[in-house]
This record gives sequence, C-alpha cells and structure tokens, in this order.
Amino acid sequence: MKTFVLNGWSASADAWDLCKFDRDRIFSYVEQLDGAPEAAMRDEDDVLLVGWSMGGSSALRLAIAAPEKIRGLVLVAATARMMKAPGWAGMSERRLAALELGVKMTRGEGLFPLPEGAPNPYMLDDDANLERGLDYLRETDVRQGLVDLCASGRLRCPVHVFQSERDGIVRHENADFLRTVFPRAVVEMVPGCEHALPILIPERIDAAVSAIRAGLDNNI
Repeated sequence: MKTFVLNGWSASADAWDLCKFDRDRIFSYVEQLDGAPEAAMRDEDDVLLVGWSMGGSSALRLAIAAPEKIRGLVLVAATARMMKAPGWAGMSERRLAALELGVKMTRGEGLFPLPEGAPNPYMLDDDANLERGLDYLRETDVRQGLVDLCASGRLRCPVHVFQSERDGIVRHENADFLRTVFPRAVVEMVPGCEHALPILIPERIDAAVSAIRAGLDNNI
C-alpha cells in the first residue's frame, strides 16, 4: 500500500517535517493542479491518502473518482468547498485575498501562531501558480459528489478527520458535513489551534495514520 500526502496551497514539503509516518510521496499543490496524483494512482490499487487544506479537497476529489483504490483517508483541515455560499460556512473573497497577500509578502510568517522553532509551512511560489491555486480554491465544490459517493456505498475505507475549532480558513462547521457523508469517520475537533495542523498536532496525525494501517493489517 502506498501513502500519498497531498499538500496545501502554497505549502512546502517542510510542513510535514514534524510528522513521522512513512509516506511514499508528497504532492505539491502545483502537482495537484497538474493532475499528478491522478496519474500516480492509475498504477496503484491500494492507496492511503493524507490531505491537508487544499490537499484535503484533492483527496476528497480522488476518493470520488476512484473509491475502490482508497484504503484510508486522513483529512486535515479539509473541506468539500472552501468559499462561503448560502447555508455554507466558508471563506469570503476578502479573507482569501488577505491570505494571498500574507503569503506573498511574508511567505506565511505570522499568518498562524506556530510553536517556537517549528518550520514555516509556506513557501513563495511564482504568481501564476499561486493564482492557479486560488482559482482551484474558489471553484472546487465536491459536496454533491460526496453525497452521491456516500449513497453509493462504494467507499468503505476508514476515514479520520482533524478540524480546528479556531481555523480561520476552513471553518469548523465543515466537519459537520464530513460527519454526514462519512458517518463512521473518526472526527477530532482540535481546540485552540489554527490552520497549520501538520505543524501543530503532528503526533495525532501520526497516530491516525498508524491506526488505519494497523486496522488494515489486522484485516489481511
């Protein structure tokens, strides 16, 4: 079984340095925009997906497209839709613009309260890629696809959801929707944290990945 990590918008691989679980590949947000995870999964039958933020949305999209290949989902500050909509708690265009400005001006320094000595999970990419990523965040909406997937019963893998109660990017109400479409999921609400959960709770993410792997090993 391969473990693929799907990174967040503008995030560097350093964002996962504090997590100890074995992974076969970390897909950058640009690779996600270019379809690299889909290409990699064509050659695999058993994949555990770990997705953070934009990468969580990508993991959900991959689960809809190829549920029979997914052996586990770890969704970290993930959302089926990033932007605000009627009846949906999401980001405003103003908040998204502020996030873009913060990344461009400071490489994300100061966007989130991080532990002293922790790596900054953000990098400065070229403007064209950043804009492509922002368009993805604006446009992606897999809510209906997830509802249909749930109704079909095709996705039978364990799902573990981490969501911060104080996340200013992916609102905590998003976890309620994921509970609905994944009724057997483990959902951990993280108090007193922000969006950069791979930096803030790496041990808990490690434990979730280990638990899924152990469950799969016991079922062999």
